[in-house]
Amino acid sequence: MHIKELSIAEFEAFARTSILGTHYQSTNYALFMTENNFDYDLVGLVDELGVIKAAALILIKKIGLSYKYGYSPRGFLIDYFDYDLVKTFTECLKEYYAKKLDFIKINPEIAIGEINTYNKLVNYNQNIVIRDYLKEFGYHKLKDNLNFESILPRFTGIVNLDEYNFHKLKKNTKNKIRKAEKKGLTFEKVGREGIDYLFHFIKYKRNVNEFYYKNYFNCFDKDGACDIFLVKIDYKTYLINSKELYDKELIKNSDIADKLINKKDEGLINQKMNSDRNLLNYKNDIEIATKGLRENKNDVLAAAFVTKYKNRINITISGYDPNYKQFNANYYLHYKILEYYKTRFKFVDLNGMSGDFSASNKYKGLNEFKLGFNPHVYEFIGEYDLIINEKAYYYLIKKGLLAKEFNKH
Repeated sequence: MHIKELSIAEFEAFARTSILGTHYQSTNYALFMTENNFDYDLVGLVDELGVIKAAALILIKKIGLSYKYGYSPRGFLIDYFDYDLVKTFTECLKEYYAKKLDFIKINPEIAIGEINTYNKLVNYNQNIVIRDYLKEFGYHKLKDNLNFESILPRFTGIVNLDEYNFHKLKKNTKNKIRKAEKKGLTFEKVGREGIDYLFHFIKYKRNVNEFYYKNYFNCFDKDGACDIFLVKIDYKTYLINSKELYDKELIKNSDIADKLINKKDEGLINQKMNSDRNLLNYKNDIEIATKGLRENKNDVLAAAFVTKYKNRINITISGYDPNYKQFNANYYLHYKILEYYKTRFKFVDLNGMSGDFSASNKYKGLNEFKLGFNPHVYEFIGEYDLIINEKAYYYLIKKGLLAKEFNKH
């Protein structure tokens, strides 16, 4: 068997049949990464009959003055349980790139365990033995991370849309979604113009410029492989709902006050205090809605960029306006995305969680938010470097060039 360059058609046909195929291993993603200082190869391992047995998108980038590395996002398209096949592919890759690359980085989407969302313990599976294969074949295992230090998340939540049901969501999540609906939030699919709103919300999350996601969108939109969604406020609906809620609460408040005349009960006192607080909130909602309607405002509260590949949706990036945090727009956004795709796709990848479920973790809020949608939470195998030129590889480490290249800002 030997390595050969694949045509776009050959690579896409193979990727579409691979169980490990994702939008990261696609020609759309390859074209997108050329806008980010990468070249790329589409390579395959073929047998004596020319049948493709494994394939990979290898992104190529210069590092330092005279070194180059490859990166295969989400790893090779190969049966990792086939010991001989992985060994052969690895040996052929090292021979093929011996004079071209110093190492190849991979982060395979191989789930080695699923996290029990109640006790937060990991139930490991048979995929864990693949770590031994990779080590034996010369892959250098990088340090496992619990948070987001790696290129792509090592932990993620995936919602199986066959199992998805609004009524099965966490109680807190359902309450926030219902409150968002009462505040007149709307959900709409938009075009490229939505990127400007999205970037405004996420510009502090990633060290990228405003053109990054515009290029991302352009490369995937040509095949209809991405969508952009916005959440806005319908101030008219918001005003009508707020007035209705205020009127109902006013009647309830008056009824509690009448009861308190005859009976000074602690429970009633607490009910009255809660009702007073609700009235104040609804009054504030009426003022906000009235102002928005009067000024003909068209406020966007949240946005998401979604990629589509095979039977799977990936919420690639999303964000919301913290000035409107009380509207729960991010909960509403994710809920509506699940509803939008539930009859046409099988999985939604919530795209990244922390593996640290401690109360002190700074990502606790993010974890709780995503857990509210009842995903299956998986731990992936992690990042590996296939060292091709050992001398160059350790020189890059010594000089801090690898740390500089892969340090996430």
